[in-house]
Amino acid sequence: MAQSISPKDRIFCAIDTTDLDHAIDLASKLSGVIGGAKLGKEFFAAHGPQGVQAVAKVGMPIFLDVKYHDIPNTVAGAIRAVTPMGLKIVNVHAAGGIEMMKRAGEAARETAAKAGVDAPWVIAVTILTSMDQHDLDDVGLKGPIDERVVKLAELTQKSGLDGVVCSAREITSVRAACGPDFKLITPGIRPAWAASNDQKRVVTPADAVAMGSDVLVIGRPITKADDPVDAARRIVAEVS
Repeated sequence: MAQSISPKDRIFCAIDTTDLDHAIDLASKLSGVIGGAKLGKEFFAAHGPQGVQAVAKVGMPIFLDVKYHDIPNTVAGAIRAVTPMGLKIVNVHAAGGIEMMKRAGEAARETAAKAGVDAPWVIAVTILTSMDQHDLDDVGLKGPIDERVVKLAELTQKSGLDGVVCSAREITSVRAACGPDFKLITPGIRPAWAASNDQKRVVTPADAVAMGSDVLVIGRPITKADDPVDAARRIVAEVS
């Protein structure tokens, strides 16, 4: 069962762009309508911390989706560098291993205390939602996706991180393995009225919440809509 989070706060909009003005404008319009903005590698590579802070100034909590995956010392240093921005969520790859994840969580908590900001949720990506079973086999990860996701989620929980990114199709299995307090962030969400695009493992917002997702990351159904604010409101109503 998903934790007690308001319908509005469950929705983070994926703002995947290198256009800073567009990102700020979209975040300004959506501020107060949904829970936050997800800014990914495309945006961060173009604008860095200054761009993130410019978007955050409109009042939107930020999920910095950079998926760090490197040796433990490097990832801990990267987390120390971004934590003072006052992020809501930041992520790493669970495949980086337990030591890397432990160091990331420790770096976030220690740096947040020194900077006087709330520590972000540090979460780990399990299997990308753009991948299906065939893709998993191609990269040498044998076994059903559901089993791979649960194993990585259990490793993430053991490392002391706050939760994972996973497809909503794996929510039930992860909940059973990791319990009700482990945070589950779900991309690949598409309302029934939106195209699935390149996401292969998708469900609707209402279904994802019913299955136990805490936070839903939704991009193009909002950002490419003729009226992004109306689209966002429709999605909030759907999960209410």
